[in-house]
Amino acid sequence: MRQTEWRRIGGFRVVGYWRPSAFAPPPSAPASLPSRIASITGVLLILGGIMAVGIALLTQRHAPQPSAAAAGAIGPGHHGPWLRRSTPESLAIPSIGVYTNVLHLGRATDGSIQVPSLDTQAEEAAWYKYSVTPGQIGASVIEGHVDTYQGPAVFFRLGALRPGDLVDVNLADGTTAVFRVTGVREYLKSRFPAGTIFGATDYAALRLITCGGAFDYATGHYLSSTVVFASLISQR
Repeated sequence: MRQTEWRRIGGFRVVGYWRPSAFAPPPSAPASLPSRIASITGVLLILGGIMAVGIALLTQRHAPQPSAAAAGAIGPGHHGPWLRRSTPESLAIPSIGVYTNVLHLGRATDGSIQVPSLDTQAEEAAWYKYSVTPGQIGASVIEGHVDTYQGPAVFFRLGALRPGDLVDVNLADGTTAVFRVTGVREYLKSRFPAGTIFGATDYAALRLITCGGAFDYATGHYLSSTVVFASLISQR
């Protein structure tokens, strides 16, 4: 006569038949309470992890990207006013809610532009100290992070600017240099037009730069840069 035993495999009841012999598997002992608790806890942790990833993807905020209509012009088409040399202390862009101190940074060890610390200075912009000061004839460059692993950073909404928006740069001599945005553009980093961004101009130009475009999860970097072109229109 056959001996029947019911077992659960993968959550299903499965019946097995063995002839009574020394090779028949021993009857399964009921799982202990600690084992059951451990199994349930493991399943809950897995489900919790899946839910956390799903929620993170659904709630992820993406920085505004420049539209084709915002491309505008690189320069104003005329010389305009200019100011004497004075280093920038703070920056205000009311239309996107940016009010920040301005750091003075140079080059990193690899020769690239030094950027603020992602851990401690993500909410501050930085003037590239080897460019002219804001308001001088030439291109003054101020850059900042778009975001961090914790969320938006100082230039998160830079891509939302449009031609005609104003940028105020407060200088060390007490002057506020007022710039008007002429264009907002996105460039692939592999085709970044350094000459256009950093090159000499015959008017007082301001460049605001941050990361943009698609994010490469393999390298941990954005593939593009968002660049705002502005020119001096007045002072206060």
